[in-house]
Amino acid sequence: MSENTCEIDRAAGTFTLNLETWGNTYPLDTLERWLAFYREQRDLFPKSRNSYDKTIALLENALAERDGG
Repeated sequence: MSENTCEIDRAAGTFTLNLETWGNTYPLDTLERWLAFYREQRDLFPKSRNSYDKTIALLENALAERDGG
């Protein structure tokens, strides 16, 4: 894996988060919880801020897409 993406599958009710070295699929109704988790990680581990910022941006975009914005 080399591309950072977050893709929604409305039919399956899931989203798939792919980062540089790993990826996983989660229930769509947990998107807000994952966004909150990564925001908390960014606050707890500021040295890794850049990597968390990328993930947060992906999740924020997916949330906006999910909500029709």
